Amino acid sequence: MAGKSSRLTHIDAAGRPTMVDVSDKQASAREATADCLVRFPAAVAAQLKKSGLSTAKGPVLDTAIIAGTMAVKRTHELIPFCHPLPIDGCRFDISWANETTLKIECQVRTHHRTGVEMEALTGATIAALTVYDMCKALSHALVIGPAKLRAKSGGKRKVGKA
Repeated sequence: MAGKSSRLTHIDAAGRPTMVDVSDKQASAREATADCLVRFPAAVAAQLKKSGLSTAKGPVLDTAIIAGTMAVKRTHELIPFCHPLPIDGCRFDISWANETTLKIECQVRTHHRTGVEMEALTGATIAALTVYDMCKALSHALVIGPAKLRAKSGGKRKVGKA
């Protein structure tokens, strides 16, 4: 694969897990966008739309955005080799991709020596899990995923349009 490293970055020369040393990298503007889907049974999707995306637990989208934002800021506590990063910006866009599928997009920005792909993926996924939690009383047939990195910029490799 052109432009991709042939070595795993979180494994040292002895084959042991390690955090990547980014001290020699230049800080730069970094941005990543990820999304995650939540699929509902048709009747549940219709019920949610009719309710203005609110359940007995409260406003579904607002709660998902808050949970996703909290997850972005704590990604390094959840994933062992992620660096703690100053988050300069975090934005969510949640919309219906079709009649039964909600698309949760998370965009994260920082100015640092390492990227924010994991933060964007974590934010989108935790927001999706929060939607599930808020809606599970209506049905346990909700399906989460896939979660996907859509774009990243600011490091050695660029993905999509960030």
